[in-house]
Amino acid sequence: MKFQRVLPSWLIVCTVAMAGPARADDGLPATGGSPDRYNVVWDSPSKDSRGSMPIGNGDIALNAWAESDGDLLFYIAKSDAVSENSQLLKLGRVRVKFSPNPFAKGLPFKQELRLGHGEIAIDAGNASPIDIRLWVDANRPVVELDASGPQPFEMQASLELWRNEQKPITLDATSKEIKDRFEFHDGHVPVVFDPDTVLPPHGNQVVWYHRDVHSIYPDVLKNQHLSPLLAKCPDPLEHRTFGACMKGDGLIAAGDRSIRSAAPAKHQRLSISVLTAQTDTPQEWVAQLQKLTAATDAVDSDSARKAHDRWWEAFWNRSWINVAGSKAAEAVAQSYAIQRFMIACCGRGNLPIKFNGALFTVDETHAGRKVNADFRAWGSNYWFQNTRHLYWPAVMSGDWDILAPWYKMYVDALPMATGKTWLYFHHAGACFQETMFFWGTANNGDFGWDNPGTEVRNGYVRWYWSGGLELTAMMLDEYDTTQDRGFAAKTLLPLADAITTFYDQHWPRDAHGKIHFEPAQSLETWHEAVDPLPEIAGLRFLLPRLIGLPEDLTTADERAMWRKTLADLPPIPIGRAADLKFDKPVLLPAVKYAGRSNRENTEEYAIFPYRLYGVGFSGLDLAIDTFHTRRFHGDVCWAWDAITAACLGLADDAQNLVTRKFVDYGGQRFKWFWSGGNDWIPDMDDGGSGSTALQRMLMQCNGRRILLIPAWPADWNAEFKLHAPYQTVVEAKVRNGHVVDLQVTPAERKADVVIAGSK
Repeated sequence: MKFQRVLPSWLIVCTVAMAGPARADDGLPATGGSPDRYNVVWDSPSKDSRGSMPIGNGDIALNAWAESDGDLLFYIAKSDAVSENSQLLKLGRVRVKFSPNPFAKGLPFKQELRLGHGEIAIDAGNASPIDIRLWVDANRPVVELDASGPQPFEMQASLELWRNEQKPITLDATSKEIKDRFEFHDGHVPVVFDPDTVLPPHGNQVVWYHRDVHSIYPDVLKNQHLSPLLAKCPDPLEHRTFGACMKGDGLIAAGDRSIRSAAPAKHQRLSISVLTAQTDTPQEWVAQLQKLTAATDAVDSDSARKAHDRWWEAFWNRSWINVAGSKAAEAVAQSYAIQRFMIACCGRGNLPIKFNGALFTVDETHAGRKVNADFRAWGSNYWFQNTRHLYWPAVMSGDWDILAPWYKMYVDALPMATGKTWLYFHHAGACFQETMFFWGTANNGDFGWDNPGTEVRNGYVRWYWSGGLELTAMMLDEYDTTQDRGFAAKTLLPLADAITTFYDQHWPRDAHGKIHFEPAQSLETWHEAVDPLPEIAGLRFLLPRLIGLPEDLTTADERAMWRKTLADLPPIPIGRAADLKFDKPVLLPAVKYAGRSNRENTEEYAIFPYRLYGVGFSGLDLAIDTFHTRRFHGDVCWAWDAITAACLGLADDAQNLVTRKFVDYGGQRFKWFWSGGNDWIPDMDDGGSGSTALQRMLMQCNGRRILLIPAWPADWNAEFKLHAPYQTVVEAKVRNGHVVDLQVTPAERKADVVIAGSK
């Protein structure tokens, strides 16, 4: 095994020495943040939904594809289209048929995902070509399709649904996954799928919805002894209704599920307005939808399209990373851009992004059976350790609007979390289970049906509450970067106070006055642990930062509690691991640990996300030894070896691992619908953890220090724009291992830049 040492001696504090102007042959684009070079182009139609492309506006997303019979199809998904069983459902599928057929075999065909414009463009046909543009408006909840050609043509749009009748779930290979996740089985609470509703034909409209007639929510609370919280925390599912209105000028009804052009025309337009709302009656929801549709119609389409383009232009100008120097480098750069695009397509809704498929699930095969686009392995819960990978990159990218729904879910769930803590443990504070419904409870499968106590029965998550600490770290990084006092007051501090209060009050002190973390576990891997590293490292990383916040943002009581908790913490577990053949001290998963059941290197949490060890910190050799003697090696899905290598300045390891992350393509035609890995398709962890690693290869921040290229390989060139603490933006090029063309805004922050160079 090659042990690469990257020592503090190669750190050079800047007055930054520039290496001259960039050569034209460095392989880097001259367009900065423009993603056009990463557009995806196909020259033939697809066979089915496994040949779809993604598009979206952050809340509403489509999987779209063209078929050779003249049909353009797309699934519609929305971030908060959550069913009575808390499944994230598709709204349906739309089939748009063009006549004459522009997609027939042998005719010219070009389909392009245009990242910079947030649209799919299709140019097809020969004697009667059609130019099609499909997008979801960046500023409004509406899907838009424009088609035009030099000759008149016809268009018909049809709604396709598969939830057409009420169905109780049966135990087969498809539904077993759902039962495993929820444990709503015979003898307890049966799972029932409610049907969708399509309204009778009305002019040029097709209107449909799914309404949560019943809800699993009260049964979840009852089984988990939380019924007293029903009044404090109202049911978020009951009467939730989601659906859409599909219409278009010059279109007429063709049954209750179709509209068609009244006559051939050179231009055809289709609009689909989408709404989720909790209303007392379906009629109230329909009235809201009609009001939304009228508002959509009132907006000038050209103005709306220009505003849409401006949003995407501003998004791509926030930050970027371009990489060149080899085919692998270019693949990494394209994958980074496309992952960020997909996150932007589904990351600005009312609920966070699902790690297991996001809004881009399609018909697939699971356990040997065909499953529909509603299915996702690992169910409807949010799993913190997986979901975190989708959001960490947004901090350096400056994508605060994408981070907001992630934080909002926990703020909204805080009353449930504090109430549950009091009922279960009889003390203040809040804890969030590693796997939870968006309202803040475990699912009944994890908690255990007929569980007479309050201890979760699933050993993987029984005492796994440390996600709240990492969430706080992420929020502190955002505050450090934005200096947004409103965000600190309304989001960061309410959560941080509740989470740290829990850690202060939940465990006893030992004879030396130190917190004794037992019973506890070290993530999902070590089910029995005493003084686990993730908890201790997390608190040691967070508490000084909380104490250091401006005093007019915090209270004297909070600061006193934080100081006391910090003083009461045991040390980071370090020693010789009995299960490793290595005769030097390393970071340990816990002081005592047993019951291994997963493959997480939990000891690396002191390197990332809790930056106590790494380049420029003391104990770097200890941390590098820990990494190179790690028990588990992983480069796909949620494994974070690439991030750890970057944080330790191990350029060769980071380069190899991040490349593997970003070329772990999926089996669908759009290969960035990442392979299922440990999750479901697309496995958003692959692109998310790869993005974090790539960013930290280029830049790492600690306090006011901005460290550049701490783990950057000399054979890769790069240009980047990333966000750093104190409202700082860093733009630079990296050529042949040297930083050139450095721009730091504001200019005075340039004095805090440190450039690292490899031997």
